[in-house]
Amino acid sequence: MKQILLDTHVWIWLSIDARQSLSRQAQEAMRGGSHKWISAISCWELAKLVERRRIGFTIPTLSWIRQSLTENDIRIADLTPEIAVESTKLQGFHRDPSDQIIVATSRVLGMPVVTADQRIIQFGDVEAIW
Repeated sequence: MKQILLDTHVWIWLSIDARQSLSRQAQEAMRGGSHKWISAISCWELAKLVERRRIGFTIPTLSWIRQSLTENDIRIADLTPEIAVESTKLQGFHRDPSDQIIVATSRVLGMPVVTADQRIIQFGDVEAIW
């Protein structure tokens, strides 16, 4: 069974049922019997969006995260020492730490990342689905 890593925005869109925001290839990858994963950094990134009032929920953030993971059968990839070190070896990639961790997670765990982020897609040193 194929495994895929969801970028933070893809996880949010899937969770709020904004599937129209997803490309056809992204939807197919998620429907294709794949195990869905997010990087642990995505939980932090989501919490920061709530903190900055860029998004909001009717329930506490931690409850929303837990509910989303359960309802969408999403697993969390831990931030391991290997991923931390790999994130420092992304030659030519931009400096956003969250994106660096997500790309490093994809590379270390050998799963494509589902993302609409053109900076990740154009990086070329990671398999991206969009």
